[in-house]
Amino acid sequence: MMLANGGVFGLMHRDLPVVLRPAAVSWQVGTLLVAAGCLIFVLQRYLPLALMVTLANGLVMLGLTAYWHSLRQFYGYPSSVLLLLPMFAGTLGVFWFAAFQPDTGVRIMIASAVWLSLMWGSATVLKAQAHRDSALSRRVLLAIFAGVMLFTAIRAGYYLLLGVTPDFSVLDYSSWMNLATPVVGAVLPVVGTTAFVLMCSERIRRQWERAAGTDYLTGLANRRTLTEIGALRFATARGRDGGLVLALIDIDHFKGINDKHGHAVGDIALRHVAARIESSARGGEMPARLGGEEFVVLLDHVDHGQARAAGERLRLAVQNHPFTAGELQLPITVSIGMAICRADDDNFDCLMQRADQALYMAKAAGRNRVELVF
Repeated sequence: MMLANGGVFGLMHRDLPVVLRPAAVSWQVGTLLVAAGCLIFVLQRYLPLALMVTLANGLVMLGLTAYWHSLRQFYGYPSSVLLLLPMFAGTLGVFWFAAFQPDTGVRIMIASAVWLSLMWGSATVLKAQAHRDSALSRRVLLAIFAGVMLFTAIRAGYYLLLGVTPDFSVLDYSSWMNLATPVVGAVLPVVGTTAFVLMCSERIRRQWERAAGTDYLTGLANRRTLTEIGALRFATARGRDGGLVLALIDIDHFKGINDKHGHAVGDIALRHVAARIESSARGGEMPARLGGEEFVVLLDHVDHGQARAAGERLRLAVQNHPFTAGELQLPITVSIGMAICRADDDNFDCLMQRADQALYMAKAAGRNRVELVF
C-alpha cells in the first residue's frame, strides 16, 4: 500500500501547480523510503542482521525526515541540512548496537527516540500553521502524526518494561506489539499521504478562490467581490436602518500619466494608490478596485460626520505620499464621491449610482476633494 500510494502520487504530482511540486516530490520520496525500509525488514532472513536493521531503520528515518522537509517546503520554511542530524545519529546508533554491541532493547529505544523527534518536527510545522490554515486535512494529518507518536512512545515503554533480551526480535509473532507495529506504522505513509494530497487540493482551491475574488494588479478585492459583499452589507444595513457608506475614488488626471509616461508607469501608480487606500482603511472598511483608475471603499456603522472624515482621511493618504518610480516623482490626488444608504434604496446599485453622482460633483468642483450625498 505504501508503494502504491507513493507511485500514484508520483504520477499525480505533475498536475499540481509548480509551487507545490517540490513539497509533493519530497512527500513521495518519504513514502517510498519508508516502504523500502519495510521491504528490508521483510528480507531479514536473507541479510546479515547488522546490515538489515541498519539499512531498514535508516531508510525509515530518512523517510520521516523527508516528510518533515516536505511540510516545511509546503509552508515556505527554508531548507536546512540540520534536519538530517537525527537520522544520521539514529542510523549510527542502530548500527553500533547491531554490529559491535548487539542489543535489541537499546536499538528499539534509539529508533523510537529518533522517530519521535522527526514526527515531532512535522507536527510542530502543522501546529504552527493553525492561525492561517484552517483546512481540515491539515488537522487530520496533525492528528495522524500525534497518534503515531503516541503509539511509538507506548511501544518504547512496552518493550522497556518487557525487558527484552539482546537477541529479542521485533519481527516475529512472539508479542502482540510486534503485530500492531506494522499496522500502525502504515497509517502515516498510507492515510497520511491521502491527507497530504487533500492539503494540496485545499491549497489550490483557496488560491483559485482568492484569484477569482482579487484584482490581479493591486491585490485588492475586485468588482465581483465588491458586488457580493456590498449586497450583503446593504441588506444588513437596511435591516438596522442605515449606517452603510460607499466611497467611490477616482485618480485625478490618470490618463495624463499613461499618455506621458506609459502604461507600465501607470500600473505602478495604480498599485501605489491602492496601497495608500488599503493602509489608511480602518477595521470594518473594505477597499476594492472597481476597474481602471476607480476604487471603492465600503464603510459600515458610520454617520454623516464620520463618513466625511473618513473620506478626507482617504484623500489625504494619497495626497500626502507622492508617487515615485525610479527617479520619477509625481504628485497624485484623488477625487471621492460618497453616498450614504437610504431607506428608499432598492439595492446596492442605488448606492453606487449616487456615489458616482457625488464623484462627478467632486470632479466638476476642481478635483482633489470629497463630496457626500444622501
